[in-house]
Amino acid sequence: MSHTPIMQIPGNIDPVPTPRDITPRSDGRIDLLGLPRQRIAELLSEAGLDAKASKLRAKQLFHWLYHRGVTEFEAMTDIAKTMRPWLSERFVIGRPEVVLSQHSSDGTRKWLLKTADDQEYEMVFIPDADRGTLCVSSQVGCTLNCRFCHTGTMRLVRNLTPGEIVGQVMLARDALGEWPRAGQADLAALGDDLVDDDGGYSADGRLLTNIVMMGMGEPLYNFDNVRDALKLVMDGDGLALSKRRITLSTSGVVPMMARAGEEIGVNLAVSLHAVSKEVRDEIVPINRKYGLEELLQACADYPGASNARRITFEYVMLKDKNDSDADARELVRLIKQYKLPAKVNLIPFNPWPGAIYECSTPERVRRFSEIVFEAGISAPVRTPRGRDIDAACGQLKTTAQKLSRAELDRLAEEKQAALG
Repeated sequence: MSHTPIMQIPGNIDPVPTPRDITPRSDGRIDLLGLPRQRIAELLSEAGLDAKASKLRAKQLFHWLYHRGVTEFEAMTDIAKTMRPWLSERFVIGRPEVVLSQHSSDGTRKWLLKTADDQEYEMVFIPDADRGTLCVSSQVGCTLNCRFCHTGTMRLVRNLTPGEIVGQVMLARDALGEWPRAGQADLAALGDDLVDDDGGYSADGRLLTNIVMMGMGEPLYNFDNVRDALKLVMDGDGLALSKRRITLSTSGVVPMMARAGEEIGVNLAVSLHAVSKEVRDEIVPINRKYGLEELLQACADYPGASNARRITFEYVMLKDKNDSDADARELVRLIKQYKLPAKVNLIPFNPWPGAIYECSTPERVRRFSEIVFEAGISAPVRTPRGRDIDAACGQLKTTAQKLSRAELDRLAEEKQAALG
C-alpha cells in the first residue's frame, strides 16, 4: 500500500490522498483547461482517435483554448463540423464558477470562485496607472499559519489543479475582454458586468500585464501544478505572458526554491517579515523548519537572480513587533551579507477581525523605508489596495466563510436582476 507523504509544516492539514491534474466532473466529461498539448493528445487517443489525428486535434485545441480563449467547440472553425459534437460529448472547456464578484472603490476587483467539486477560493485583479496585476491562488486554504495573515487562519482543503490555476488567468481575460477579436463573440454570455473595454496598459492593449502567485496558499507546496499552469501561461502559442512579468511568492520553502528557478524561471518574492529568529518564528512559523540563514542562502543561490531580476522581500509592518530602526538596519545587514540583488516591499498591515497585531504608524513606516533606501536598497511602501472588499495583502479568506447561503443567494439574485 502506498502512502501519501506528510508535509512537515505547521498548520491544520487535510490533504487530498491522490494527486490529480483534472478535477472530476459530475457529468463524466473531461475538462481540457489546464492541460498541455501532449496530455490533450493522450486523452483524444483514449477516446478513440488515431495517433496522427490526436496530435493534429491537440494542436488545434491548444490554440483555441489558450490563444483564442473560446469555451465552446462550435467556435473552433478549423475543426470539422462533424467533429465538434464528438468533442462536446466527451470534453468541456471550463472556467471557474464565479460565486461572487466584488469591486473596490479603488478599482480592485475580487472574485470568489468555485471548483467542479464545490471548493471555493479567491483571486484579485489590481489595476494601476501602467499595469494590471492578477493575484492568483494556488491552494484552497493554507497550512502556514502566518499570524498576521487572514488566509493563514484557514485549514488547507486541497491543492488547486493546473486547470484551476490557469483558469483564474483565463477568467480574468474573459472579464477584461482581452482575447483576440475572433474570440469576442464568446464574451456576450458573460454579461456587461464582467466585460470591461477600457483602455490598455501595454503595446498590445492588454489590461492584464502581470501575474503574482500571492493568493491563497503556498505555491511551492503545490509545485508541480503551479509549474505546469505557469508553463501554459508563458507558452508563446498560448497566453504568451513573459516570465519576467510573473512573480512567485513563497514563505520560505527552501528545498523547492532552486527547482522553482530552474523549472519555472519566474521572478521570486519571499515573505520575509522579520529579521530575527524569535520574531519570524512567531509570525511566520515555517521559520522553525527553515531558518533565516538557510532561507537567505537559498535566495543567494536562486537561479536567474541578478540586478536586472532582483529578489523581492515582502515585509509587513507590524507596530512594535518588527518595525524599529534596529530592525531596518539588520535587514540591510542581512541583504548585504548574502550579497543579494534585492528590493524590499514594505506592506502596511491590513487589519482583519480577530487580528492580534496593529499596523505601524505612517511615520514609522516612512523612517524604516528611509533607512533601507539610504543603504542603497529600494524599499517602496506598498499602497494598500482593495481593503474595503478584504482583497488587500493578507486579507484573502474565502468570502463564503463570512456570508450565509441566504446572503449569497440574495447577491446572485441582485446580479441577475441587474442583467435584466
